[in-house]
Amino acid sequence: MSIKATPTAGSKLLTPSDHTLVMIDFQSQMAFATHSIDAVNLRNNAALVAQAAAGFGVSTILTTVAEKSFSGPMFSEITDAFPGQKMLDRTSMNTWEDAAVIERVNQIGKPRIVLAGLWTSVCIVGPALSALDQGFEVYVIADACGDVSTEAHNRAMERMVQAGAQPMTSLQYLLELQRDWARGETYELTTGIAKKVGGAYGIGINYAKTMFGAHEG
Repeated sequence: MSIKATPTAGSKLLTPSDHTLVMIDFQSQMAFATHSIDAVNLRNNAALVAQAAAGFGVSTILTTVAEKSFSGPMFSEITDAFPGQKMLDRTSMNTWEDAAVIERVNQIGKPRIVLAGLWTSVCIVGPALSALDQGFEVYVIADACGDVSTEAHNRAMERMVQAGAQPMTSLQYLLELQRDWARGETYELTTGIAKKVGGAYGIGINYAKTMFGAHEG
């Protein structure tokens, strides 16, 4: 039996409207002990994810743990992208065991959960395995997560992938939301985010636009 290809996106690709992004515990106390990724890259990648989600109108939950008493505020790179949005502060290490967070997940009602945060082996593994167990599709933005060691981060990623979670990167997240340069309404948004926090790719965009007036698509 022959297979016929069609010019349509695969069902596993994310769209801005089909998932809830949960950004977890991007806070000073957790960042101090994070060694699997340096602080500059972590903050940059978190900013990329937050700006992408805000720009594309992705349903987003921002949650902290013991913000006032121990862990400190969420990174400003994230909160600046969502001005006025309430932080859901928890006592539980596993976000999925917090009633307020789950109430918000249910209010949003999306079948896919995208996770990013600190630490990978605790605060990301917990909700990832819990959401998978309850029938959600789970994606983890690996380079917008960090842990106390590379070993801890890698083992946590392996554990989640073995359970069915799908790994991705922060730049991949942005470009998957755009996916077609012909989508002119978000072209400047996407390239603008990339130029600011997209690393070498952003430098390349800036060079091409400045030197040659280049335009993708």
